[in-house]
Amino acid sequence: MTSRREFIRNAALGTAAVTFSAKSYGRILGANDRIRVGIVGFSDRFRSSLSPAFLSLAGELNFEFTAVSDLWSMRREEADKFYKSKGINLRLARNNDELYSGKDTDAVILSTADFQHALHCAEAVNAGRDVYCEKPFAETMSDARTALKAVQQTGKIVQIGSQRRSAANYIAADQYIKSGKFGKIVIVEMTWNVNQPGRWRRPGVVPLLREADTDWKRFQLNRPPAAFDPRKYLEFRLFWPYSSGIPGQWMAHQIDTVHWFTDLAHPRSVAANGGIYLWKDGRTNFDTMTAVMDYGDPNNPDVGFQVVYSSRFTNSAGGTKELYYSNGGMLNLDTNKVTSEGGLVEREARAMNMKANLLEPFDLPTLRVETAADTGGDPMTTAHMRNWMECVRDRKKPNADVVAGYNHSIACIMCTAAIRTGEKASFDEERQEVLAGGKVFQY
Repeated sequence: MTSRREFIRNAALGTAAVTFSAKSYGRILGANDRIRVGIVGFSDRFRSSLSPAFLSLAGELNFEFTAVSDLWSMRREEADKFYKSKGINLRLARNNDELYSGKDTDAVILSTADFQHALHCAEAVNAGRDVYCEKPFAETMSDARTALKAVQQTGKIVQIGSQRRSAANYIAADQYIKSGKFGKIVIVEMTWNVNQPGRWRRPGVVPLLREADTDWKRFQLNRPPAAFDPRKYLEFRLFWPYSSGIPGQWMAHQIDTVHWFTDLAHPRSVAANGGIYLWKDGRTNFDTMTAVMDYGDPNNPDVGFQVVYSSRFTNSAGGTKELYYSNGGMLNLDTNKVTSEGGLVEREARAMNMKANLLEPFDLPTLRVETAADTGGDPMTTAHMRNWMECVRDRKKPNADVVAGYNHSIACIMCTAAIRTGEKASFDEERQEVLAGGKVFQY
């Protein structure tokens, strides 16, 4: 007998009874065709950042919004009102089955709950749509494998929302490290610190959500069935297994740069700890955590370094930092400067019959993207959205392709496994599974 979890995973792969064929619903796009885009999840993130970025580029690149899918009737109504005020009429779909049964979308922007991204991505590409998929790509390895397989089988364009890959300063940092001028990375230190008791809370809208106005069973996908809870629906980032919290939301962005700059797919091992030390509001995801990750190349013993990642909601000192160190100095992606700070000075070098090793200081470029005055949107997201839209048209590989998302998922799941089990996490390459204490990690 097929379990509910297996059915949903099979449906995402296109093997269940009700599927959508890319051949049936796709259309051949010409260079001058307008590309029609559906919205999957009218979220706060979508409204404040993704939508403005898209709209600032839609006229130039000949794209348009045509439909929206959201399980909650209030969000559908909000989307309808919001876009009608901009002169845009959307078809309203109660779920993704309804969205993909229409023939008015060529691509979708996916901004649903963290745990839904991978299966929603698989669903979209199997329905013949290209996808801009918010991160984290996946919170479990089974979901990650399902989505990766679907994307690779269909050949659809998928951009993961790792915006750093389209930013000029990060592109320059990648080129600098790969040029060899930086030297061997010896350690990376990353932080993401805020003092925000309301982060990921939605006290203004939680009382408005009624079970009758949404589809709670469909929302849960393949997570263990649970009683309706408006907090888990709207504040999902605070609750495992609907989100890993800090790893999926913040670490996913930062650890992706490590993979990008080094061409390493994931850590060799992760040790981590954390807790809910201050904001005891019923959440199950930690408000403070620290992880120590070991990276290396099994085929090259000279490649190896440590990544120390720490994050907290309870004190903002230190802010958001990404610091790469070599023996000759530091690359600081907060200040966008390369300096000789901490490099090997003459006095210490001479004691070992070595030469001083100090990097030549210089500034990385900053990102400036022109957007329409009335659309807003941050420059990094706008640059990333442009890259996706151009790739949908020219069919080239986007800056943050599905493999980048798969790899950041491995690192984040390893971190989650270490935090939740208290065991050191590793990765089984043959099975493509995260292990904690030698056992496959599952929620």
